[in-house]
Amino acid sequence: MKHSLQLRLSQHLTLTPQLQQSIRLLQLSTLELNQELERFLQDNPLLERDEGAGEQLGIPPGLNGESGPGERAAEANTAGNDDNPVQPEGDAFTSAQDAPYGSGGREDGDDDDYPQVAAENPTLRNHLIMQLSLKKLSERDRTLVTLLIESLDEDGYLSQDLAEIHAMLPEEIGVEPEELQIALKHLQHFEPTGVGARNLGDCLALQLTALPESTLFRTEALDVVRNHLEALASRDFTRLKKILRCDDACLREVQKLITSLNPRPGREYSSEDTRYVVPDVVVRKVKGVWVASLNPEAMPKLRINRLYADILSRARSSGSQQLATQLQEAKWLIKNVQQRFDTILRVAQAIVDRQRHFYEHGEVAMRPLVLREIAEALDLHESTVSRVTTQKFMHTPRGIFELKYFFGSHVTTESGGSASSTAIRALIKQLVSAENSRKPLSDSQISEILGQQGIVVARRTVAKYRESLQILPVNLRKTL
Repeated sequence: MKHSLQLRLSQHLTLTPQLQQSIRLLQLSTLELNQELERFLQDNPLLERDEGAGEQLGIPPGLNGESGPGERAAEANTAGNDDNPVQPEGDAFTSAQDAPYGSGGREDGDDDDYPQVAAENPTLRNHLIMQLSLKKLSERDRTLVTLLIESLDEDGYLSQDLAEIHAMLPEEIGVEPEELQIALKHLQHFEPTGVGARNLGDCLALQLTALPESTLFRTEALDVVRNHLEALASRDFTRLKKILRCDDACLREVQKLITSLNPRPGREYSSEDTRYVVPDVVVRKVKGVWVASLNPEAMPKLRINRLYADILSRARSSGSQQLATQLQEAKWLIKNVQQRFDTILRVAQAIVDRQRHFYEHGEVAMRPLVLREIAEALDLHESTVSRVTTQKFMHTPRGIFELKYFFGSHVTTESGGSASSTAIRALIKQLVSAENSRKPLSDSQISEILGQQGIVVARRTVAKYRESLQILPVNLRKTL
């Protein structure tokens, strides 16, 4: 076999590290971006946050070569904002990490001044343990009640069977099942009322029992929650009236009393943190035109560390190679962050231009829109638009929405046009909110009403949209 050398020319796409970083930053949310930047700031001494009032995302003169598209776009956006200032209002965009935990003055020389922190809400367990400490119980009963407290779920229910709890206890302790029943009775007299219940009916019954005996319809309500809760949940009012031997007015009061109770007594002590959304884009009407602008609160302020940059510019030794690499990485990061926000703004403005009727009239005026339409208009790949619109948020006069919210499939109309699925959902919501609660609209009736307005929607489609809006079916929306 004869060996030979051949020269071939071919083209292939290579994802450079800079391009890979650009794609990755583009798909991150604002929170994830800040977390990623913190990692870069810790690893790269050439990169730092710009705490000054003026500059942001800047590279010092002399270290910056030819300005990239991201830099030119950022300069254009800044200039545009100077001519048409579109700034967010005050605290509307304050994120959780920006909110102070405490306040108060500090005088010079005051060594005894400590930082103030926000007081933590007591947990359900701590709240119950505190009540237990005030009860005159034997040490054995106190231990058993504590055991039951540890077995409660976050709603305050004791979902585990007492027999299972008893089986887990060591035999040498000699705990009888009756002792656990007594401990449970003690626990069920604690606040919040309903804690320690075994199920929903038990929880509601405990709350009704705690009401004064003179409470109107208390006896009927107790009968319902103990024996006929499923009939109430399914709105079987005919059966309930027959069981209770009462009329519509009486059953209406019984239902009102039951619905005033708390089905999850432990939730008020849950430690769920409030998550704040920091919008990436702000939409305002400027001189009769809807304009999108970047939210300064969402834009990180980065720059090259001038001290290290000056050292690098004077150094010529081989030891400065690492600093030179870190400088290049810092410049790449700043440009990619600039490019990220430039792309977000371009996509956001394209959405605003096509959905301007939404800002004027609301969801019913939403037009059909797909990712491909925005991609073709901006000469971007469809996957890029998908990354831009995921977990990026837009602040509008009608609220804060994810960019993906403005995209929706179309439904054919009788005139040959199309209507957005978002607009149809809004129409369904309007019809349900205006319906007679004693004779609610079925999915077929809603389909017929939409058909009369020229929108051809099948009953199954109406049901799918209704479920996505978390609207109950017709039998569960019926009231007395």
